[in-house]
Amino acid sequence: MIKALKALSALLTYPTAELQQAADEISEAIESEPALSMPLGDQLHRLLRELASGDLYDLQERYVLLFDRTRSLSLHLFEHVHGESRDRGQAMVDLKAQYEKAGLELDSTELPDFLPLFLEYASTLPATEARDALAQPAHIFAAVAERLRKRRSTYEAVFRALVALSAVAPKADEVSALLALPDADANDLAALDAVWEDEEVRFGPGANDGCKDGLIARVRGGLRPAPDMPAATRARQ
Repeated sequence: MIKALKALSALLTYPTAELQQAADEISEAIESEPALSMPLGDQLHRLLRELASGDLYDLQERYVLLFDRTRSLSLHLFEHVHGESRDRGQAMVDLKAQYEKAGLELDSTELPDFLPLFLEYASTLPATEARDALAQPAHIFAAVAERLRKRRSTYEAVFRALVALSAVAPKADEVSALLALPDADANDLAALDAVWEDEEVRFGPGANDGCKDGLIARVRGGLRPAPDMPAATRARQ
């Protein structure tokens, strides 16, 4: 399961040439996990083939349109449950403390709820605890997967895989509540502006830099390398 979590983390990072070169390693990690057997494994390999052989600029543009410009597909977990409420700040602090307890250190540019980082944390846990960690946001994974299905995006497979690894059935009412929220088209700039128009939120005690968790924070977070796969996802310079 550890290898699978690392592979899924890599697949959700910003596409780079290094990620393309690590395709074989990621493929082996997917194949090593029984819970990711056919047809889910085939779907993950389809995404991996696209990432390995596609034009890098096209892949990067697709990633930004999906995950950086579309709030309903955000890779920041608390976006889906706390939005810009003040509860999100305490949730960030609590999650960061869990990471530090597990020996995972964050730098100043990283938001704790960034999904690839969360998967890195889960990969440090025993299998049972890792499943429990994945089970908590399983309804988020299911809702994002459904939105990606409607967009015919191969990234859907990653979120289906996360639900499978959590070994729980997401509660239908929780998934429905998320799917009822606005889901703007990334090409509809007016709708996107309306969705992103929120009050400023700050994270952690004494936070006073006025840093809004908007597109810049999301792009910055997306540059974090995947765990134990530094060659696959090294940040752009």
